[in-house]
Amino acid sequence: MSLSTLVNQTVNMKVKIDTKEKFYVVTPMESTFSANIAADLSQLVTKFLQQEIKNVVLKFSAVEIIEDKGAEELSQIQQQFYENNASFVICEIKPSIEAVLEELELLEVMNITPTESEAWDIVQMEEIERELLDDETG
Repeated sequence: MSLSTLVNQTVNMKVKIDTKEKFYVVTPMESTFSANIAADLSQLVTKFLQQEIKNVVLKFSAVEIIEDKGAEELSQIQQQFYENNASFVICEIKPSIEAVLEELELLEVMNITPTESEAWDIVQMEEIERELLDDETG
């Protein structure tokens, strides 16, 4: 399945996707991250788990508001990635979103960085960790 096919299947959400060597940078272009948007995002990014490149950096630079259900869904998406040996890092969140995640007690369990560059670093470190673990168990 091609990347354009994956993107075209996303119905209600405006999103920008950049492909890097080891991950996709997914940037929601909506100012409000609702439960519906989160569900669309989940449908889109979980398809990456079947691709050669599985890791996702979610760039939240355009998002101003996050609904509680959207935040909870985001946490579940991240968990699903880690269960499938893939990285899911969120970057460039606004203080208002950070406050909601803190209030919902999700901030500490989510992988969040201030910048996209730091998100790249985390993806690369986690890739190395997975390779080392594979070597030990294989």
